[in-house]
Amino acid sequence: MNEQVKNLVEQITRLEEELSVVLKKQEKEIRYRVNGTRIEFEKKLKETHQNLKVGIFRWLGSSKPNNVMSAPFIYAMIVPLLILDGCITLYQSICFQLYHIPKVSRAEYMVFDRHHLGYLNIIEKINCTYCAYAIGLIAYAREITSSTEQYWCPIKHAGNLLHPNQREIYFIPYGESEAFHAKQAQFRRALSKGEVPIINDTDTEDTPDKNGCDFK
Repeated sequence: MNEQVKNLVEQITRLEEELSVVLKKQEKEIRYRVNGTRIEFEKKLKETHQNLKVGIFRWLGSSKPNNVMSAPFIYAMIVPLLILDGCITLYQSICFQLYHIPKVSRAEYMVFDRHHLGYLNIIEKINCTYCAYAIGLIAYAREITSSTEQYWCPIKHAGNLLHPNQREIYFIPYGESEAFHAKQAQFRRALSKGEVPIINDTDTEDTPDKNGCDFK
């Protein structure tokens, strides 16, 4: 990674940290706190939430027909989502152990906290929980696949991706073939240690086997 790219990555990291601080400040302004697995609001704000809640029958009566018609299709997606969840979890349980790399923590991607909001009725809370599961699952699956990509194919794409995974900025430039398998081994070592894969061109202790491939 050249110095310019490294500096840009560091700037992005600093901006993300600043954004996190600003968001935390906003949370305090909204007057709630996290107590274990519970979200606690100030009494006055909690009462306001309850007053703003729309009852189920009123909510259903005000729903647009196209939203109601789409509901069965939305919730039918729970089947492929559950299949993906089971398959991707089984995959990493087997393969990541064989690769000797840390498994992705599923719990870190599954955040269910919107049901604490008093201004949501039961249907809205179910909808929010479903959305949180789907989004968390996709993020969980993406992290598993991006770890797999780093292990097997840490090469940047020639074209620009709309939303590249965060690992790709460290990958080997497209078409740079020099010492590819030695660099690939460095990416694998970094992955096993949970470190950022900064490639050192002078490190060539891992060399390709007689077929030109490294499967260590």
